[in-house]
Amino acid sequence: MADVVSPEVRSRMMASIRSRNTKPEMLVRRFLHRLGFRYRLSPRDLPGRPDLALPRHKVAVFVHGCFWHGHHGCRFATVPATRTDFWVAKIAANKVRDHANEEKLRDLGWRVAVVWECALRSNSDHAIGRVVDFITSNQRSIEVPD
Repeated sequence: MADVVSPEVRSRMMASIRSRNTKPEMLVRRFLHRLGFRYRLSPRDLPGRPDLALPRHKVAVFVHGCFWHGHHGCRFATVPATRTDFWVAKIAANKVRDHANEEKLRDLGWRVAVVWECALRSNSDHAIGRVVDFITSNQRSIEVPD
């Protein structure tokens, strides 16, 4: 199936997609800040540069986009009809890198929370509430899917 827009338009569209300060990330940040949690943004000294790092609690929070990180079984994680091989390989590499970074963080003594975009879309209060419960617990990791 051919793309419905020209390569130039598609390139401009893809270039406009942000990797930081996304709507889901901002939602989590505002909620946690309102509750009194203080964090660092994308710290360069941590593997994978988590979206948020709460040093006091030694918690790293990743807010994953379902498409870009290949959320299994999610309706937002579809493979584009054009350049399918490229996208399948890219998303698979992202998943491998995510897993490796989470392991490195755990090896450094950090606890890891992964919040999926779809969870924030369907019920953001519940999803962020689970993250807050995780931060104040002693669990090693949590994944907040839809």
